[in-house]
Amino acid sequence: MAGFINAPNHVPEKQRYYQQAFKNHTRLWKIGPRSGIIITTFNIAMWGTFGASMYAMTRKVLGYNTWFQED
Repeated sequence: MAGFINAPNHVPEKQRYYQQAFKNHTRLWKIGPRSGIIITTFNIAMWGTFGASMYAMTRKVLGYNTWFQED
């Protein structure tokens, strides 16, 4: 329990880091060190789902009820 009491407080330095980036008009979701990985993963999932939905919708409009075969 003593480690929690004597632990250094890193909040002010992280707060300065975020406030400085915010003053430079950097979007909040682009400030963090892992934000590039998170945004890339989100974009792949979002556009992949959108593309799959459009593909399935197009096949349905053309009269095919399956993803790959002509039924």
